[in-house]
Amino acid sequence: MAKIRPNQTSESIIRMSGNVVTTLQDMVRINSVNPAYAEGRPEAAMASYVESFCHEHGIESTTHEVFADRPNVMACIAGEQPQRRIVFEAHTDTVGTLGMENPFEPTICDGFLVGRGSCDNKGGLAAMLHALARVQASGRKPPCEILLAATVDEEFSFGGVQALCKSLEADAAVVAEPTELRVTTACKGCLRWRVVVQGKEAHSAKPHLGTNAIVHMAEVIRAIDQDSQRLESRSHPLLGSATCSIGLIQGGTQVNVVPDLATIEIDRRLLPGEDVDDVLSHYAGILDQLKTSLHGLTCHMEPPTVLTTPVETPAHLPLVERAGEILRDMDLHSELVGVPFSCDASTLAQHGVPSIIFGPGSIDQAHTPHEFVELAQVEQAEDFYYRMMMSDLAGGD
Repeated sequence: MAKIRPNQTSESIIRMSGNVVTTLQDMVRINSVNPAYAEGRPEAAMASYVESFCHEHGIESTTHEVFADRPNVMACIAGEQPQRRIVFEAHTDTVGTLGMENPFEPTICDGFLVGRGSCDNKGGLAAMLHALARVQASGRKPPCEILLAATVDEEFSFGGVQALCKSLEADAAVVAEPTELRVTTACKGCLRWRVVVQGKEAHSAKPHLGTNAIVHMAEVIRAIDQDSQRLESRSHPLLGSATCSIGLIQGGTQVNVVPDLATIEIDRRLLPGEDVDDVLSHYAGILDQLKTSLHGLTCHMEPPTVLTTPVETPAHLPLVERAGEILRDMDLHSELVGVPFSCDASTLAQHGVPSIIFGPGSIDQAHTPHEFVELAQVEQAEDFYYRMMMSDLAGGD
């Protein structure tokens, strides 16, 4: 297959890789915003599209409902070694569309496709589907069984991949995420939880009769923010430092009432080697110290709502070594990298499946009002996935 270079025009890209581009356009037109967000809806339409694609190309597929109208889709091609299985995984949901104009109308301009999900993660999914179709059309059995899993709910609580892993046996996994075509062997874990401050309501004309939960929460926020500076003292060679971000705050009922409740939601990114219980105990200790110094503070931490562990896949595994060989053959960067985000690879790795992360596009464009993916990278990702599918990534004899 011809290689597409970044300086080619959008017209030449369409001419050389029209099938994968058409598939990507079709999928961007499908609203699969995670139901947890505004304008969200179940991923059923995406699942139906993936099923239809597989049927059209003679690939066996099944669905497994995770939540109502939110199924995972599994597509399978038998391998020469039926006891070995390689998973190619991509999620079907996207984040919300706030601030976007025509988010579900894919627009091609200067070799880029713009639209919600184009980068995260429909470009990777389209490339995986077409790589799988190439394997099927070749008439050759791959060395290992290939299982393509199109999963739901990655953008909120990782419910799809968790359901997948309940009955999954596999030797290795390739997870599609925007990595700019770099082999990623390390990613941070993600820990999220709420802190609740309780106060006492009163009329705003006599605030001394109440306890202002928002004011007390401000002290909690200040303490957590100051504590975050210590995270810079430890750095991972591929991931940098751990991070802590307070992403949501809520409190009060109306302006003339002293608020009796305030909450924040914390997003803590974990490095390999960090113990979750130790991390939570540390933040509980911050609150305990505040309770002794701030009169009237009543607060507590709720159990985590999201927990994914960090990924650190050894470089010597056949999965990683073969990925590097393929990229060198494709004249692409083969150095191993890490990414600061968490993804479905975390759950797969925790389940005991060695995983790498690889896909077209940049995380810098994901989740933005102007999300886009370079079509040259989508084409190259398809070629990479195909070559990986035709390799013995499990390291068999």
